[in-house]
Amino acid sequence: MMFTSLLITTSSVHGHGLGLEKIPSVEFKEKDFSISVEMPMYFEPSGNTQIIITTIDNKTKDIVEKFTFLIGVYHENNLIFRDYFSTDNGILPIKITPSSDDIVIIQGEQSSLSDSWLGTESVPVEITGPIFASGGLYHFEIQVVSIDDITIDEKSDLYYADLSIVESTEFPQKDTTGENIKFQTKSYFDKVSTFEYNPEAKQVVFEMPFDWNEEQMSHIPVVHVEVHFPKDFEEFLTPGYSGEVNGIDLFKASVTIDDYTEENERIVHFVLLQDHIQHIKNQFKESDDPLPDKMIFTLSTSDDIKFPLTSFTKSEDFEVNLSWEPREIKPGEIINFVFTIRDGLTREPLRNSSYTFVIIQNGEEVHRVSQTAKIGGGFEKFEFVEDQTGPTVIKFENIRNTGQETEFTFVVVPEFGTVAILVMGVAIFTVILHFSFNRTLMIKV
Repeated sequence: MMFTSLLITTSSVHGHGLGLEKIPSVEFKEKDFSISVEMPMYFEPSGNTQIIITTIDNKTKDIVEKFTFLIGVYHENNLIFRDYFSTDNGILPIKITPSSDDIVIIQGEQSSLSDSWLGTESVPVEITGPIFASGGLYHFEIQVVSIDDITIDEKSDLYYADLSIVESTEFPQKDTTGENIKFQTKSYFDKVSTFEYNPEAKQVVFEMPFDWNEEQMSHIPVVHVEVHFPKDFEEFLTPGYSGEVNGIDLFKASVTIDDYTEENERIVHFVLLQDHIQHIKNQFKESDDPLPDKMIFTLSTSDDIKFPLTSFTKSEDFEVNLSWEPREIKPGEIINFVFTIRDGLTREPLRNSSYTFVIIQNGEEVHRVSQTAKIGGGFEKFEFVEDQTGPTVIKFENIRNTGQETEFTFVVVPEFGTVAILVMGVAIFTVILHFSFNRTLMIKV
């Protein structure tokens, strides 16, 4: 038997705006402001959701108490609504109630000084109609009318913000035997369309609208799309995947596997950071063809794997690196599982780390030992036998007596005398959590 492997990851990576889009600089009467637009990435049928708009003076860092904006919102290039909105307490909330009606209705108080809708934290403006009833990208156009009772003399520039509502779509596909396989996409950016699985090429291709203009791309922190399919769909299970966008190869870090989040599903993440998107566009510039109006994603099977594997505890306090020697595991041979236990933040090895090393085969525990890694790492030995195929889990339990654990899960599939292993970990893209909070990038690969 030969074992190959791949680190599988989960993440809190989201998409365009991460639920919050900030217009960093708005010049007005020799002052400089920033405008933040916030809305949930998921809208509940109850309608208890809000768009929240806040304006900050970039010099004093104070909230601007009074402002009036002309706000237009577009979805799939269609105008949903455009009207004047104002507040006198620094925060403009707009309550959204989706309905099946074709007409958009705005309700609330109106400013005594203008025709704008006046929203406050205690009494928000309410908009009812076919708003945010479907997922995808929502485009905001904002024009400043007044700030702190100072009205602009002429029309100001338009400022833009784009936020997404997560869209999940099922795409049933046929396998090589003609059986229906449930594929699903989950997009944190815009709607996915024209999904196709090619069983002969073992390849998935799908499309998503995308504006490649520099002005639009400049405020896109990340594009994130997931592909879901059953874990028991063996013909598309592989130690690794490669990805393309519009025929251009993606960085290895842009395509990751997650067997941890869903019990019965494999998830493959496409995560494109801003520099990755710019890299793709730079390849377009070498051609005389016009810029496309979409991203065409291609997901293909791949055997390109690297040691060590990396997995985090759910708290991300600890990181475990794992590899083994020899790389090819044969019955009757002793395998050395080599590991390091690290601090999840600094990545420094943690000396005198206690742990329990466990191997589980087909749901049954076959090996358990408790030790202390004096220098923060070490190795454990195990000998596999002929009939040890199927799901295999290597766990590190009770790390440093904290009760925390992490695992690497193998789906062992016998085929022509070999066994392919598909490994899952807990989180390689923990950096995206840091990115969400403080905009730093420390990608661990």
